[in-house]
Amino acid sequence: MSQIIFLDSTPVGLITNPKATPLALQCQQWFDSLLARNMKVVLSEIIDYEVRRELLRANKLSSIRKLDFLKSELTYLPITTEVMLKAAELWARGRNAGKPTADNKSLDGDEILAAQAALVASYGHEVIIATSNTKHLSLFADAREWQSI
Repeated sequence: MSQIIFLDSTPVGLITNPKATPLALQCQQWFDSLLARNMKVVLSEIIDYEVRRELLRANKLSSIRKLDFLKSELTYLPITTEVMLKAAELWARGRNAGKPTADNKSLDGDEILAAQAALVASYGHEVIIATSNTKHLSLFADAREWQSI
């Protein structure tokens, strides 16, 4: 069974941040250590979308170039019909359990990411979502603070 790390939006935002803030440097070093350990790292299309839309809005061209490079170097997982069907199932399950992860009218990126992780895990892989906020993602997937992975 292989271990696969899915990146959530906070680590991706920090990895693509050209400013050398202490947290961005720490995250970039963490990311480099994953690659040095030959870990399989996945960039989901929904995370690319969440990060990219803000970079485009703010006209952060250097970060967009870094995101494009990241997308070309990692396993990029597109959104499919199967993913959206699973995400709808997770959305309903969360609300039926009284644990909604977002407003009823929002497109919930966390559930789409969790659906992708669940589908990959169903093939026998150990899937961990690297995030900065485990609260919502951990309802449906193995989500951990990125620093602890």
